[in-house]
Amino acid sequence: MKHTFLSIKRIVFSLLLCLATPLLAINKHEVRAVWLTTIGGLDWPHSYAQTAHSIEKQKNELRSILDRLQSANINTILLQTRVRATTIYPSDIEPWDGAMSGLPGQSPGYDPLAFAIDECHRRGMELHAWIVCIPIGKWNGYGCRQLRKRHPQIVRRIGEEAFLDPENTATASYVSSICEEVTRRYDIDGIHLDYIRYPETWKARIDIHKGRRNITRIVEQVAERTRRCKPWVKISCSPIGKHDDLSRYSSNGWNARTKVCQEAQDWLRRGLMDQLYPMMYFKDNHFFPFAIDWQENSHGRTVVPGLGIYFLSPREKDWSIDVIRRELHYIRSLGLGQAFFRCKFLLDNIKGVFDVVKDEINTYPALIPPTLSENAMQSIPTTADISPSPQAPTDISLTARASSQSATLSWSSAKAFPQSDGLYHLFNVYASDTYPVDTSDPRCLIATRLQATSVTLPRQSRYRYYAVTSTDRYGRESAPAFFPVNDGRPSADILGMLPCNGTTLTLPPNHGSANLEYIAIESVAGNLITTSAYDETGKTDVSRLDEGFYVVRSLNRRGQSHRLGFFIIRR
Repeated sequence: MKHTFLSIKRIVFSLLLCLATPLLAINKHEVRAVWLTTIGGLDWPHSYAQTAHSIEKQKNELRSILDRLQSANINTILLQTRVRATTIYPSDIEPWDGAMSGLPGQSPGYDPLAFAIDECHRRGMELHAWIVCIPIGKWNGYGCRQLRKRHPQIVRRIGEEAFLDPENTATASYVSSICEEVTRRYDIDGIHLDYIRYPETWKARIDIHKGRRNITRIVEQVAERTRRCKPWVKISCSPIGKHDDLSRYSSNGWNARTKVCQEAQDWLRRGLMDQLYPMMYFKDNHFFPFAIDWQENSHGRTVVPGLGIYFLSPREKDWSIDVIRRELHYIRSLGLGQAFFRCKFLLDNIKGVFDVVKDEINTYPALIPPTLSENAMQSIPTTADISPSPQAPTDISLTARASSQSATLSWSSAKAFPQSDGLYHLFNVYASDTYPVDTSDPRCLIATRLQATSVTLPRQSRYRYYAVTSTDRYGRESAPAFFPVNDGRPSADILGMLPCNGTTLTLPPNHGSANLEYIAIESVAGNLITTSAYDETGKTDVSRLDEGFYVVRSLNRRGQSHRLGFFIIRR
């Protein structure tokens, strides 16, 4: 039945692809992620931190990257934190990676992980610590040498490469200790396990059932130790992009479950994982039916297909941009997220991929999907208490100074949290030109995961009404608080509103230096509606205009135009 249904879905999808202009769904909850690689500075950093000046340069590189990702409404950063038995933070377990300072084992003079977390959170993004689990680099690499001195029993050599031994029970304890260290020390949003599998070059014969138990043992210990620290931290991994063979589509010998012993779909079922980021670096029938398989076996949790945008490069497979465009449209239609491998290819705008993501796909912000049952697991207990659902903010208000080009929307949190409490609330802001604001409509989202209890809005904002909700670290959202709080009628002095009684508009005084001759009334979209001579009485007849929200501009003798303000006609 499962595969019959899959075939029907594929037929429907094929029909949709035949449409010249398919409708693009908009999802309010959607993970939009990038893998940000630090090994060798592939994505970041592009310079070494060794002095105060170079530290700031390295920080500014990341700020610039995050600014561009934010402009494309990316909301999740998978930052490579454990590299090859080395780290980008001051660890008590493993040495510094050389990517930050240029010298393995040497500090860059600041904490890159703490900095990245702060910068992501400032932009409303989640940061997940990407932990490379099994590979530990070259046999004589710095990280491997240090690890062999302390734990030689868990290290295996394959040619010139070194790996942790998944068949040694101490490996699970070692990997989970790193995840626990990161979780305890840092305000991360997730632990992301990469290469949590057998190497494809593993020489020993693997009993497939025993191999799965070995890999799952590592996952179990990571989940248990992480959630005992902070149960809201999401656990995820990046399995091979095809879980297993399907009845009508072969994985061609490369899949997660039977090739490298990743029981990823079962990890979702058991609650060991909150999210999966399958590495679906394929196209056509190697992509679409396997995407359906991940969706049908998500067990209500979050699946985020990883897209191989590096194949757009002429140096790789020279894919057409339409390959990625179709995949993005399709996974959204399935309610799945999106992840890009890797950050540099997205920001380099290979074949216009960044433009497609920013201007066509992610035209509105999105919230992170709530964690199912607050990380409640069937097999792993947690000692942390699960807090009640968040309450709506209170005391919402909007203020603006006449001389300012912005207004401030502010509110109060319904609950005060200690600074050290990781369950602090974040805030989402919605806006609309109708009242009340529909917070179920993703097109109304204008800001997500704000840490502050205020946001600055442009005075020329086209929106008249606002709503604010609280979100906790599990992604649970409160009921909205609205502004205005009464019948939806804004005060005249908010956002530079000019007095209007429905038939007559009162303009600001014409100071001699302004040399005003004409005024223009425009729609919010900037379309000219009417012009008239400036009346020295400051009154203008608007009785023939429809009810609505308008912009008033001036024009002086030198041809210079200025915005005088906004007004609402309501009769």
